[in-house]
Amino acid sequence: MTDPAGPPAAGPPATEPPATAEPAPPAEKATKKAKRPEGGRPTLRPILRRLLSSVLVFEAIILILAIPVAIKIENLHHDTAFAVGGALALVAFLLAGVIGRFRWALVVGAVLQFAIIAAGVEIPALYVLGVIFCALWFGGIYLADKLEQPNPR
Repeated sequence: MTDPAGPPAAGPPATEPPATAEPAPPAEKATKKAKRPEGGRPTLRPILRRLLSSVLVFEAIILILAIPVAIKIENLHHDTAFAVGGALALVAFLLAGVIGRFRWALVVGAVLQFAIIAAGVEIPALYVLGVIFCALWFGGIYLADKLEQPNPR
């Protein structure tokens, strides 16, 4: 049988890769940073970041909503309620932006949880809210560590 395309062209043979070759990895995978366990170095922990930043944002919203409750129901002075609730909510919002990027943010977040429980001295409703969010905080750390392992169980 003859080739319908005609005789082969003269010159060097074509060097095409075989059809079964693996495609090159996408550029975004090559640009990701490696996970570094040292103290203030950036790390990539997407599950931890999503879980704990969600906890912190919702915690900040609840703290802001607790300010009028503390003023009306617990007859707390306006300045005290806004100072305590506002400061804790501001720290929670700011911390939500850096959680999962730096290891020190986990420690600051844990200190924040215990500070909210301690703020129950001024605003008694924060005892209950602090315990609930403290459980969510440490539960989020546990679940993220479990899910970010290569073989989660």
